[in-house]
Amino acid sequence: MTYNKNIIKYWLPVICWMAFIFWMSTETFSSQNTSSLLEPVLRYLFPETLEAALIHAFIRKAGHVIEYFILSILLFRAFRGDSGQSWSWRWALLAVVAIILYAGSDEFHQFFVPSREASVTDVAIDTAGGIFAQLMSAFWHYRRKK
Repeated sequence: MTYNKNIIKYWLPVICWMAFIFWMSTETFSSQNTSSLLEPVLRYLFPETLEAALIHAFIRKAGHVIEYFILSILLFRAFRGDSGQSWSWRWALLAVVAIILYAGSDEFHQFFVPSREASVTDVAIDTAGGIFAQLMSAFWHYRRKK
């Protein structure tokens, strides 16, 4: 019974967040669809900025970093489980490896979505978000220990 509770407690958030990322990789959130919503707002808020498309692209890439930052933290938490230890390089490394694999599978999925394109650059950006999360986690852990 405890085993099932641990799966739900630690792995269900990971699975739900992965499902959210998968949903964000559908046609609904393609660049064409988000630009029709975001660019008019950006032009209204920043009329002197002519590069609404560039800001839109930046927001989309920042979204990748944020999505995978959160996934990395959730994966670390799941790998740690009920361990009495608060931090381990092993869990951090496992989280980053899982991020790379999931980011690759996400881009593979986008290859089959007509309005999306697969991008190795996006895998690198996703991975950077995951690594950044683990570096922040390590920094927080060692800072807390002092």
